[in-house]
Order: sequence, then C-alpha cells, then structure tokens
Amino acid sequence: MRIAIDMDEVLADPIHKFIHLYNRDHQVPLDLVIAPGTEIFQNVPAEVSDQWFNYINEKGFFRDLPVIDGAVDAVKALQQKYEVYIVSAAMEFKNSLEDKLEWLAEHFPFISWKQIIFCGEKIVDVDIMIDDRIKNFQNFDGRALLFTSPHNLLITDYERVDNWQQVLQKLA
Repeated sequence: MRIAIDMDEVLADPIHKFIHLYNRDHQVPLDLVIAPGTEIFQNVPAEVSDQWFNYINEKGFFRDLPVIDGAVDAVKALQQKYEVYIVSAAMEFKNSLEDKLEWLAEHFPFISWKQIIFCGEKIVDVDIMIDDRIKNFQNFDGRALLFTSPHNLLITDYERVDNWQQVLQKLA
C-alpha cells in the first residue's frame, strides 16, 4: 500500500517560523493562539497581513522549519508497512523547491529522492493521504487523514489525526 504525506503543517511547522519573523519585524508579540478555522495571516493587523506571503516566497523560508513532534519516528515506522511518499505542492512557491529538498535530506535522510513528489496539484495514486488541506482530498478516492492545524479545526467531514502518535495508532 502507498501513503502520501504532506510537508507543511504535517511534517514541518511553518507557523512557528511565521510568528518568529513577525515578532522580529514588528516587535509586537503575536500570540500562538490562532482562531479556529482561520489562517495565521488572518490573525494579524490588516496592514501587515500581506507580509505572510512575502515571508513564504523568500528563498530560505522553508529550509529551517521546525519538525512536527514525532514525525521522524512515525515516518520511519510507516516505512516498515507502506510505500511512503512525501508529496508537497511546492510548485506554488518556486523558492521552496531547493529548501524543501534540503530540509528533507537533513531531517528525513531515510527518504529517497525517488519518494519525494513536488507538484502543483496533488493528483497522486496512493491508498492513504495525510494532509492538513482538504483541497488536496478533492478527487482522491483513498483514505484521507486530516492532520490538525488551526485553519482546519472547524472541518468535521474527514477522519482527523491530531498528532503523529494518532497516525501510528490508526495505521501501524
């Protein structure tokens, strides 16, 4: 069986990086509490909300993101049972390609380049997909696991996993 795993907000944590950069640039503490069902940029003053898009398009933004707790060990465990592929819509942010490849090599060195799919639309032939964005489940016929993130907290139509321990409980 094949499993596709998203990167951002599933393996890598861009939210903490956004908060760090915002605090650096605006000297205004940004609380980690993000209103359920909203994107992080919707929780900052309107006059700086576009800054999030500037950050994400900068070369190097994706290179040093923190790893989501438990992700490395969980992916190693899943590889014992599944064909694992890392699937990221990296084409959306052209400067992310090299950053994401280097990030994966550093944190997931056991993932071969043959198991990495950088794409625009996630039209992959897998049995299970773990993602934080429901748009990636459109036209997907396999088992969809919605990885919890602030922006998807109000969504109830999908099987949810809050962390990597829950992923392993469901799949290992």
